[in-house]
Amino acid sequence: MLGRQRQLYAKFQKLIDATLFGMALWLAHWARSRPVFDTANLIEPFSNYLWLLVVIVPLTPFVLGLQGFYLRPLLFSRRETFWQLVRVVFWVNVAVIIALYFRKAEGARGVTLLFGPVALVLVFLKEEILRAWALSHLGRRASRKRVILIGGREETSSVEKALAVGALGEVEIIMRVDLNVTPARMLPELLHETSANAVLVAPRQIVFGEIEQAIQACELEGVEVWLLADFFQTRLSQTSVDELAGHPVLVFRTGPEASWQALVKAGVDFVGSVICLTLLSFVMVAVAILVKLTSPGPVLFRQQRAGLNGRPFTMLKFRTMVSNAEQLKQELEQLNEMSGPVFKVSNDPRITPLGRTLRRYSLDELPQLFNVLRGEMSLVGPRPLPVDEVKRFDDPADRRRLSVRPGLTCLWQVSGRNQVTDFKEWVRLDLEYIDNWSLWLDLKILVRTIPAVFIGTGAK
Repeated sequence: MLGRQRQLYAKFQKLIDATLFGMALWLAHWARSRPVFDTANLIEPFSNYLWLLVVIVPLTPFVLGLQGFYLRPLLFSRRETFWQLVRVVFWVNVAVIIALYFRKAEGARGVTLLFGPVALVLVFLKEEILRAWALSHLGRRASRKRVILIGGREETSSVEKALAVGALGEVEIIMRVDLNVTPARMLPELLHETSANAVLVAPRQIVFGEIEQAIQACELEGVEVWLLADFFQTRLSQTSVDELAGHPVLVFRTGPEASWQALVKAGVDFVGSVICLTLLSFVMVAVAILVKLTSPGPVLFRQQRAGLNGRPFTMLKFRTMVSNAEQLKQELEQLNEMSGPVFKVSNDPRITPLGRTLRRYSLDELPQLFNVLRGEMSLVGPRPLPVDEVKRFDDPADRRRLSVRPGLTCLWQVSGRNQVTDFKEWVRLDLEYIDNWSLWLDLKILVRTIPAVFIGTGAK
């Protein structure tokens, strides 16, 4: 089924699964209180266990979602479904035990032991009922889309293979049509003969004029058209449909898309930078005074760095080098320890004694909190490189690290940055961050950054 239909179906499933897990708790309590268990004393009434539903009901669909339970096709493997449910029941049961422990609540152990197996049986039984319904004549009519597949032999073959894996029991190909052989004007007749629910177009080798005629024919018939957006060969881009000034737009994107998580990240950047600047203001003033007293030159080092999509911005740091460091850089080029366009030298002679300490504990980076406050940087993201180094990228693919806002800390920094001497490895870690970005990943990087700062594993 289509993505939006799958999301609606998943919401319905989540409601049912949460209800079944809640019912499992009641059934476990009911079974435990039966005389067959020879209980000397009656266990507490179920009302004493009602608070556990606050844990079980919201947690169940969340854990099921983490297991990919709601991404399965309708006729998914029974064995895989069973083991997914076993893992979910285990973690929900662990959460129940932890909740009982922290609340210091008295509870019959039998209820806890019975809860998991009963929940497993109920949800698995529900899955079997849905499977039986999907395989029935009525279920096939209601749940399966009868589809005419339009495209060349090569395209239709690959599409059918993908449907067999990802849409098992949801889509039935009832006819294959090649518009290079059968013109689009014949499509209405084919729709009448087959009573198709939808037309799936794989357009890679079809003239767009023919596709337009096919869509217009389906419009008149009231039949859905699914146009596969794979007519361009892309390696990394994820495709989505959007709207611009009233026109439908296909969006090819390799970076994180606009989402509620992105909005939360922006809010965390703003609030976090304000809090950090407030809490660390005394430290920053002290460092500024020390920089001014220990070496001639400005307190702050300003440099043009490449920001989002390569747009230059002025990055701020406490100065850790002699004032003519940029002029001396050319004399040290032969000592560069980093492959590629980036310049890195251990024990750089341009660094001042105070600067070495500031770098070790990353105190020189504190003024970049102002860059975060201004929206030029983020708390977490690939480290910004000087504009002149970005211009020397020899592989255009390396510029994809610029597709997100640069950050104060990143995956590279918490992965032993002093040991990374290959620029390709640096880029690989940045792209790994971009491709797997989430608020949870940002949080993990921030947490790993704290001990790295305190034990002094900053830049050399």
